[in-house]
Amino acid sequence: MSAPTDDSPRTSTLIERTGIEIIPESERTAKPRDLFWPWFAANVSVFGMSYGSFVLGFGISFWQATIVAIIGIVVSFFLCGLIAIAGKRGSAPTMVLSRSAFGVHGQKVPGIVSWLTSIGWETFLAITAVLATATIITQLGGDGGTAVKIIAIVVVAALIVTASVLGYHTIMKLQSVLTWITGVVTILYIILAIPHIDLTAVLAIPDGNIGHLVGALVMVMTGFGLGWINIAADWSRYQKRTASDGAIIGWNTFGGAVAPVILVIFGLLLAGSDKKLFTAVQNDPVGALAQILPVWVLVPFLVTAILALISGAVLGIYSSGLTLLSLGIRIPRPSAAAVDGVILTLGTIWVVFFAQNFLGPFQSFLITLGVPLASWAGILIADILLRHKDYDEDALFDSKGRYGSWNWAAILTMVVTSVIGWGFVINNFAEDAAWNNWQGYFLFLIGGKGGDWAYANLGVFFALVLSFLFTWFASTRRIRAQEAA
Repeated sequence: MSAPTDDSPRTSTLIERTGIEIIPESERTAKPRDLFWPWFAANVSVFGMSYGSFVLGFGISFWQATIVAIIGIVVSFFLCGLIAIAGKRGSAPTMVLSRSAFGVHGQKVPGIVSWLTSIGWETFLAITAVLATATIITQLGGDGGTAVKIIAIVVVAALIVTASVLGYHTIMKLQSVLTWITGVVTILYIILAIPHIDLTAVLAIPDGNIGHLVGALVMVMTGFGLGWINIAADWSRYQKRTASDGAIIGWNTFGGAVAPVILVIFGLLLAGSDKKLFTAVQNDPVGALAQILPVWVLVPFLVTAILALISGAVLGIYSSGLTLLSLGIRIPRPSAAAVDGVILTLGTIWVVFFAQNFLGPFQSFLITLGVPLASWAGILIADILLRHKDYDEDALFDSKGRYGSWNWAAILTMVVTSVIGWGFVINNFAEDAAWNNWQGYFLFLIGGKGGDWAYANLGVFFALVLSFLFTWFASTRRIRAQEAA
């Protein structure tokens, strides 16, 4: 079985027809700086300020939280940049390129984890947009009840699904426009919110211990770059083969990290100044931030906040559709995006109207999937760095090709490091997500579930580093043989 091909034009129509097949050379016209737009637009949302409350919730000081934010955001998006290199070398989606490390069929194991992660993220962003709409409409004097929520769900879901169905070229144009709109209104929000900052209260927050510090760092890395790492190559597969690896890493990191660093630090200042706001953000991340604004700016704030959340969800649902195809689902790419859109809509309806608390279970879910996703990332990053040549594109679709059907060493590495990782993470939301209380079975080695390291979630780091190291030392010979074939 060779790589899918289609000689007919695929970019002349409104809807992108390209699925998981190799991008033809004639269509690979993007430049590294083009990567700035999707990553910046998807991460310039005021939702980033909510992480100020989440980080301080680990019991650390403002200065500790600032260091955590900078390091966690920049490093996590740098890792995305490393994955993005594969997109240039192979001109295929991330989960297809990952077949080089796991085998053509073996890739389905991490592919399922990736799909669940993307579905979770995009649904979370849609839910946040709907709840923010209800909160702000209420603040404007209206009724943010059932009718408003239903309308918000319909509009938000329609925008997300439509953009993702239209595909890459539409999304890139959309993101470049949204970047300016959301950027300007976010700056306006910061200006208007500055008077609410109480530096005395912020600087009075006591330092936390090293365990709390590491826990906050893991949460930031998982919530930002590691949350996107499974789709990083999807946006670089249209890059020219001559594009610089360093430029791809740089623009990916800069585009993804520059806005969140500023937003999280400002969110730390707000959350540290107002305990009421700190608590409100836990249940309604964006709507709570609107409560400190004057009425006249609420409408533009609402519109841009929703657009920014939609921007992030569009990236997720577009890529989750590609992942679905990589698992062997034989439907057109637009149909795959539509299927995921239906799942997103149903999940949003359930949470908005029936769930009592969604933020706690979501973060618990994020850490749980973050462990195997970190393990997969470690394996693929090592695989990318060990390779000196472009991918054998036909072999990515041929189980009898050089990458094989199942690379059991990679799969076993992912399983073992995930088991180790889950043993060193704890469910921070035991009451809201009791179904996830099975983790943390190795914490007795570092002081138990009541110790200082219990909430550090070291398992994510362990999974990432151990899988990288094992792959680096164990796969060199295999990769050299593949490239020599």
